[in-house]
Amino acid sequence: MMLQEAVENYIASLSARAPEHRGNNRNTILAYRNDLGQLCSYLSGENIQDWAQVTREHISDYLVKMSEAYSYRPTTVARKLAAFKSFFRFLRGSDIIEVDPVEKLTSPRIQKDLPQVLSAEQVSSLFHLVDGETVGGQRDLAMLRLLYSTGMRASELVSLNVDDFDPTNSVIVCPGGGSARRERVLPLSAIAREALCQYLERSRPRLLRREGEPALFLNHHGERLTRQGFWLIIKGYARQAGITDITPHSLRHSFAILMLKEGMELRSIKELLGHAHISTTQMYCQMALAETSRQG
Repeated sequence: MMLQEAVENYIASLSARAPEHRGNNRNTILAYRNDLGQLCSYLSGENIQDWAQVTREHISDYLVKMSEAYSYRPTTVARKLAAFKSFFRFLRGSDIIEVDPVEKLTSPRIQKDLPQVLSAEQVSSLFHLVDGETVGGQRDLAMLRLLYSTGMRASELVSLNVDDFDPTNSVIVCPGGGSARRERVLPLSAIAREALCQYLERSRPRLLRREGEPALFLNHHGERLTRQGFWLIIKGYARQAGITDITPHSLRHSFAILMLKEGMELRSIKELLGHAHISTTQMYCQMALAETSRQG
């Protein structure tokens, strides 16, 4: 079967199995499509036109090229290899290939570095860069304040609906699904509540294009802001602030460190962040110690 045709069949099978809900499934499918599309381009350049022609050496050479020529990090290579393994299992199960060329390939060794945390000064500079008098600025400030006040994931942020915000009780309901597992009711700081109220009163009505749109955060087309759109916004502010090593989770990690410094118990932070296991949350103790060492 031709390269791209098989990829489209595989993506269609993933989409058919994935429930239509807000969560990580759609992001995973989009990532798989991108990874496999890049693999198709590479194989075409090697004059491979059919998946039955692909050997273990082809994939091994591509993994090496990703590391050495493209300078992909080991975590990225490992993620792409995981996508390849899932795809080739599909090809084998569909009798498109007889031998799985990636079955015994191993992922590159990944060094578990501590996540990047923003300093209080960097967080402050991000907030000060936002023009709170513009429509887009009011939305961006509400998003940043909400993230830093709750530690929710970026994917959870863009999944929020207007009805999830309870200004009377100053909380926001973070929907379950994905790795969050269950719904969480998150308390808001006074400044985050105020930023959300201002956005809903002054900015969102001007972004709205379709009556009845449930999404809390809208783009300039009046549609739900995507995770990719949110990330582009954050990167823009980070670039202006001279922050080069920001990640989508930087504010989430920074929130956890802030809560630790303010004396919150680790188990309470675990509940706020929606971690399934306390061991995941414990890394913030290491991060807080590392930050203290740097400052000392």
